[in-house]
Amino acid sequence: MKANRVLGQDTLSAEDVDRSLGLPGTFALWIGANVVVTTILTGMFLVPDLSFQHAMLLILVGSAVGIIPLVLIGVMGQQTGMTTMVLARGTFGRKGANFPACINLFALVAWSWIQALLAGMSLDYAVESLTGYSNVALFTVVCESVVVLIALRGHLGIEKVEKIAALLMLGLSAVVLFGLNRHYDLPSITELEPEGVLGGGVVFDIVVATAFSWIPLAADYNRHCRSLKAAIVGTWGGYVVATLVAMGLGATVSALSITVGMEPTYDPTALLSGFGFGLPAALVIFFSVLTTNVMCVYSATLSFMSVKPTVPFWKPALLIGVVSVIGALIPGILDQFQTFLLIIGSVFIPAFSLMIVDYYLLDRSRYTSAQLMRNASLLPAFNWVAIGSYAIGALLAYYWNWVAPLEFGASLPVFVITGALYFVVNKVVVAKRVPA
Repeated sequence: MKANRVLGQDTLSAEDVDRSLGLPGTFALWIGANVVVTTILTGMFLVPDLSFQHAMLLILVGSAVGIIPLVLIGVMGQQTGMTTMVLARGTFGRKGANFPACINLFALVAWSWIQALLAGMSLDYAVESLTGYSNVALFTVVCESVVVLIALRGHLGIEKVEKIAALLMLGLSAVVLFGLNRHYDLPSITELEPEGVLGGGVVFDIVVATAFSWIPLAADYNRHCRSLKAAIVGTWGGYVVATLVAMGLGATVSALSITVGMEPTYDPTALLSGFGFGLPAALVIFFSVLTTNVMCVYSATLSFMSVKPTVPFWKPALLIGVVSVIGALIPGILDQFQTFLLIIGSVFIPAFSLMIVDYYLLDRSRYTSAQLMRNASLLPAFNWVAIGSYAIGALLAYYWNWVAPLEFGASLPVFVITGALYFVVNKVVVAKRVPA
């Protein structure tokens, strides 16, 4: 019984869902999710490719637009009580849904690799600055071990940590920005000339893809929202505020480092330490990884359970945590960060476009716990219209990202075209099946 109280007993069942998230809790959850080192790192990549003002405008517009599909998937979870990958059965079929579930599992593990390494680097800096001892590999393991312990507690433990960490991260971020403004000519970053390596369209696409990369987690958490208002306003507001703070901090620090002639680096802690803010930066990054990585491990666990429903929650959570530690030690993993974001967009954008169209425009009646869970064996194994539409969308995403990149980015065109194709084909197929 004591073990049951310590370990989360989370299941896929819609009947077991705790409606534990109000509007403030949902707002804090999505702030905690996205005030994270990888989002700060994304902001650092945007400047000096663009001017600071242009980058901030694209961050605002891209996050405000990119979060809309996430909100829609989150509403599906709030209304049905089911996780994202269980909902995918309604679109792709009982076996077809295993594909996005497996892709989501691998993507979340990759996210965890990147964040665990950066957390280890940050904790290493903090400890070294205080004691002189340095061991990045050890501190990477320590950080991810804490993440796994929190994730094993289930969604209730995560929600408590998110509320506290969100306040700490916003406060520490404000301290860093205030200190930079006090000791340096911060307005000078607006005069920095863009180098133009990344175009505005690609940057917008990266910001949108960052928002899209969170879509697989939306229903996993928002199914616990008490109201539709909390699911919509809390998610949209928390994510946009978090993105402006995190990417804005990254863009600010990157631009300021260039204006004062510092050596570029992928490590936000090292960069901020040059300004005298290494320890606060290390704390921001450490707490950000706690809040984000536990969400990744938790949702990766639910994705595993959607494929293997009989496995108890704690087993895949523990296994995924161990794999995350090992992967974080892969040399050069940060060098592939931007490519990883674009790959995520290519994989997930068409899949969730189909789910949104299917639920909101075609046949919402299929999305019940009785049909997707208790009687899942009666579902068709594959929805070939959805799978065919997804394949076309994924090919378009690949072509427009790597073969013939669009000036305005591929994320939104792929999202719209894939959903429209699925909608039209379904209407044509249904129309032919209905007797005149």
